[in-house]
Amino acid sequence: MIVRDVTYGPKLIEGKTKIIYAVPEGEIGYPLPAGRLAYMVHKDSITAGDGAKRDVIEDKGVLSCRTTSAVFRFLQRSGIESHYVETLDERTMLVQRVDMVPIEWVARRIATGSYIRRTGVAEGTRFDPLVLEQFYKDDAQHDPQITPAEAVEMGLCSSEEIEAGLAATELVFTALERAWAAQDIQLVDLKIEFGRTDHGLLLADVIDNDSWRLWPGGRREQMLDKQVYRDMKGSDGAALEDVRRRYVEVAERSERFDATTDVA
Repeated sequence: MIVRDVTYGPKLIEGKTKIIYAVPEGEIGYPLPAGRLAYMVHKDSITAGDGAKRDVIEDKGVLSCRTTSAVFRFLQRSGIESHYVETLDERTMLVQRVDMVPIEWVARRIATGSYIRRTGVAEGTRFDPLVLEQFYKDDAQHDPQITPAEAVEMGLCSSEEIEAGLAATELVFTALERAWAAQDIQLVDLKIEFGRTDHGLLLADVIDNDSWRLWPGGRREQMLDKQVYRDMKGSDGAALEDVRRRYVEVAERSERFDATTDVA
């Protein structure tokens, strides 16, 4: 990680768990012009139910930054490019500016969660090939599932971008599945996002412990991911500390990817 004093430009957008700032004109020492870059700052917020449930976990932003940075570095080593440029401090990543496509791209290896409620497929069913799905990012509509044809009809992306996005989603999942398997952890499912550039779609946003389900040894009861928070009945200090403990473990394990995973 590069530790440097960061001077934030104007806020470009703020989401539930991160803030994006412009890079001031004239900032030097970066690989691209300031106008093509942005600062992504990770917050300590954790949410569920389209933001209806919300809490703050101490240093969650630091853990998200660590996990996302480690994941994007591993993917780059695997030949999968993203908007990630470098990590500047414990909460701040330097990223390429992109035009975000308002779609969540989901890959599923194991049936669980909303998928079994929607389809009736038995919990734990393994998919080979992966199940690939798309969801329109709209909290007011609770992120409805859409088909590739609907995504094109809605003007969200072109048919060529659909094809590229689905192929990239499968590639990202299989690379990370291999990385987690090296630590005897099953990557159950994964959601990612893409941004549009002059050269096509680019993996963007974050891939952190809110982005996937992780089952050590394939055991759901040992889950390490955000589902623990979704399942919580309350938000007392002990429960939130248990969530934080799992996020710490995932950040530490993500940083082992370089050492434990052979790049194909």
